Amino acid sequence: MSTGVTISSISDYAILGCGSVGYAVAEELVEQGKNVRIIDRDESRVESLRDQDLDARTADIREPDVADLVAERDVILILASDVESNKEAVSHIREENDGQFVVARASDPVSGDELEELGADIVINPSSVIAESALRALESGELEYNAGKLAATLEETANRLAIITKDSPDPDSIAAAAAMQAIADHLGVDSDIIYLGDVGHQENRAFVNLLGIDLVQWSEIEDASDYDTVTMVDHATSGEIDLEVDALIDHSEPEDEYEPGFVDIRPNMSSTSTIMTKYIQEFDMNVSEEVATALLYGIRAETLDFKRDTTPADLTAAAYLYPFANHDTLEQVESPSMSPETLDVLAEAIANRDVQGSHLVSNAGFVRDREALTQAASHLLNLEGVTTTAVFGIADETIFLAGRSKDIRINIGKVLDDAYGDIGETAGHSTQASAEIPLGIFTGIEISEDTRDTLLQLTEEAVKRTLFDAMGVDGAEGSNGN
Repeated sequence: MSTGVTISSISDYAILGCGSVGYAVAEELVEQGKNVRIIDRDESRVESLRDQDLDARTADIREPDVADLVAERDVILILASDVESNKEAVSHIREENDGQFVVARASDPVSGDELEELGADIVINPSSVIAESALRALESGELEYNAGKLAATLEETANRLAIITKDSPDPDSIAAAAAMQAIADHLGVDSDIIYLGDVGHQENRAFVNLLGIDLVQWSEIEDASDYDTVTMVDHATSGEIDLEVDALIDHSEPEDEYEPGFVDIRPNMSSTSTIMTKYIQEFDMNVSEEVATALLYGIRAETLDFKRDTTPADLTAAAYLYPFANHDTLEQVESPSMSPETLDVLAEAIANRDVQGSHLVSNAGFVRDREALTQAASHLLNLEGVTTTAVFGIADETIFLAGRSKDIRINIGKVLDDAYGDIGETAGHSTQASAEIPLGIFTGIEISEDTRDTLLQLTEEAVKRTLFDAMGVDGAEGSNGN
């Protein structure tokens, strides 16, 4: 409904029904310097309001002439506890004036729908408001409690804290670890960020280098006993790291079973960076530009720039971080120069592409940088008519596959799990996923210079056939798009 009222310029209000809710609203509006007229049928209540220098009139809000008493008011708040009276008031006001902005109080969803049908612009349900307020207070209380418990865990560190990311960490895991390190420093605890695998994707390497985040490869650590406290952030798995975990923070359930003293897992948030931002706020820290930039990028990367599974908590965390972040650095991280290896993989993937409908699968051959497969899959998704891509290559006697999809009908993570979950390792979700498959499962041939071409041919046929079958399309004969 178009009311013609510009909210920012409103100064004249009317409150119909001035019980406890109406009085609280009236007090706040008067405090803001607004002109408020109160209508209530209880004479003693009206007299009391007048004694407080409020403009109060005695009238029954169910009567048609009440509309005349508030005819010059921009906004009408109908807040009586009797919902039937509120319905009559809305009806009478709308009969006289369709241009006023009307807020009405309901008691449940049914009465709320009825008030909207009668013409109320906004319907409020005090029970829902109280419940939401209680939940916000509970969340705030839980965060305060958890922050205290986390601080106690970290402050037990006698030597050094180990902050362990997921294997081959992504931006969310790296950013969450950097935030944990900042919190540890705030508490006077020395720490290292430790990872397994490698930081392979060019954006991830640019991210780490530009922000000066110091990561330690597990294989470089000479004496693990230096770490007497261990925290894991963002879905870490123990892998080769044989250390007892003291704290675990993540936005999804971990793959391995741990029994740490401190656990904070929040599926209602889309990134671990969001959770760590809440902790930084709770600790009342001065967040550094580097950490703020890292966390903001972690949230944006995990939510595909707020286009995937974004929650209100992610948005409020990003809004908090935004003024502290270096946006020039963010731009450099998001647009790194392409390495010769990645360019070679992309060229190979383009040349070998097989398109079935809107699905593209390509063999990039033998690769040195398997993260280049991820970039190739992302670039190929920009081809006209293509909504799902999968690019695979061979490295270290393993088939590595990266998948991307913008097709809302396909969950690429489930597709890869259906195709290869029984024979390899898969991970991912609806828009991006990966798979690792032992090469011998498809070929049984040892890699040598003489067998490279045979391996490529056998792998290509087997991987593509299995993948197209999982996608539900005929992959027997494809097109390279030429």
